[in-house]
Amino acid sequence: MKEILVADLSSPQHATAVIHLLNEYAKDAMGGGAELPEFVKNNLVSELHKRPGAHVVLAFADTSPAGMAICFEGFSTFACKPLLNVHDIIVDKKYRGLGLSKSLLAKAEEIALRLGCCKLTLEVLEGNTIAQAAYKASGFAGYELDPKMGKAMFWQKKLDLTLPASTTH
Repeated sequence: MKEILVADLSSPQHATAVIHLLNEYAKDAMGGGAELPEFVKNNLVSELHKRPGAHVVLAFADTSPAGMAICFEGFSTFACKPLLNVHDIIVDKKYRGLGLSKSLLAKAEEIALRLGCCKLTLEVLEGNTIAQAAYKASGFAGYELDPKMGKAMFWQKKLDLTLPASTTH
């Protein structure tokens, strides 16, 4: 039996499931191939709980954590409406091929519609063709405004938080 639900981050069962699933994802090649740092394991749930725009969807197979989507509210300036970004989506290796990613994305879409969002967004690695197929089957597509300009690319710049914040005068 599978169950898809919005996590209650104050529930010890749900908190444990969040850390377990994110750690499994982190250890996978698509998640970087390394265990989560202890700091993340010890602080993630409380930090997510502090953020009103964070939404966590859990999938359980019987009573075992099987999948998760961590979503954050954003804002589309072009539509002048909120959006929901699926920041992480994880299906434990033991439960892949059961349609859990579609169920997790459907629950994320329910949340987005309830919030009045204009769209769902997510990023996916170029080499993760299995995930891409699942996302396409759920209605996702590459983002572009004008085909002549190409599809949007997701970039990052890591910040060194050990440096003091700069001040301007």
